[in-house]
Amino acid sequence: MTAIDFKTISISDLAALVHTKFNEHNMETVLVGGACVAIYSGNRYLSYDLDFVTYETRGKIKEALSELGFELKGKYFSRSDCPYFIEFVTPPVAVGEELVHHFKILDTLFGQIKLLTPTDCIKDRLASFFHWDDRQALEQAIMVFQNQKIDLQEIKRWVKAENQLDKFKEFTKALTKIKN
Repeated sequence: MTAIDFKTISISDLAALVHTKFNEHNMETVLVGGACVAIYSGNRYLSYDLDFVTYETRGKIKEALSELGFELKGKYFSRSDCPYFIEFVTPPVAVGEELVHHFKILDTLFGQIKLLTPTDCIKDRLASFFHWDDRQALEQAIMVFQNQKIDLQEIKRWVKAENQLDKFKEFTKALTKIKN
């Protein structure tokens, strides 16, 4: 493998490095959050943190990431020459009240990334909009929608289960404006 330039590494390549390193340690991880938005929006949205979900202990995480030169600084891992930091969010992988069981696998030059599907990425962003009125999350959901093949019927099913049909109308109204 070529030497890694952490100063210029892409968010997807870093996610793949972490995923590959975890696999070497027989550890599972899933990328969630804003990094998924960055990947699925073609970097129209920029995120500088990678949020992963894992059931592993902090000690095992620290051991694996130290092999990539990342050090624990408070609640996240970083290295001085890398613009990104890595965090681990509490399991399980869920969007709103619903557990996620199906993931997308992306191939990169540095290995694979296991992450939310584009449809679940939108649900994740909409959950932030629904529950915390996060307008930026609504914009991120729209960016992903514009760049990916999405199962809108699945999103509608989920929205009904979350009891958020009123706020969902704002999302669909924004999508209508984009199409026109």
